[in-house]
Amino acid sequence: MEKQFEKLNENVNDMKSLINTFNKTLENIEQRLSRLEKMDSIEHRVAVNQIDLSDIKEVLERIEESQIHDIQHINRRLDSHLIKIAKVEEETLILKSK
Repeated sequence: MEKQFEKLNENVNDMKSLINTFNKTLENIEQRLSRLEKMDSIEHRVAVNQIDLSDIKEVLERIEESQIHDIQHINRRLDSHLIKIAKVEEETLILKSK
């Protein structure tokens, strides 16, 4: 009977040891999952920031295109005014020479 109690006690100790090992393994798994969640979060933020930067770049390109168009329009208007001024000066010189 005493041998059976010893055997039973050994079995209980083995089970305790297995439970402790299982708990340590679970803790390791939880730590790894936590790190993975952090990595996913970082990757998500990087992806979102890349999208934000892409949007900003597109908006800046549109603004630049718009400004270039506006500048070209202003240049055309200035050219036409310069031509008008040159014609008036020419007419003035012709009238003075008469």
